[in-house]
Amino acid sequence: MRSIASAVLVFEGIVVFLATLVARNQTDVNVAALWTVGGLGALLCLLLPAVLGRRGGYLAGSVLQVALVAAGIVVPLMFFLGLIFGALWFLALYLGRKVARLQSDHS
Repeated sequence: MRSIASAVLVFEGIVVFLATLVARNQTDVNVAALWTVGGLGALLCLLLPAVLGRRGGYLAGSVLQVALVAAGIVVPLMFFLGLIFGALWFLALYLGRKVARLQSDHS
């Protein structure tokens, strides 16, 4: 489950960073606010896989997903990206648990 969730977070971090670059030219949002939201979101997505194996790591990932959707208040594009990656995140958690359960049943 950790590898799937990590992959989702890393790809999300890359997409959020690139979306921040695009939003800089496409919106009239304050540049400082844009980079605070987009840059911090991307950085957290890239750093969070390091703590997924620790207690609370998956909860932190889930909180980050909610925060990125809420970032749509500042950067409207984040509503769309946050919902897509939030769905991928929760799908990764669901399928990861299911695979782990199946593996433990066959052991």
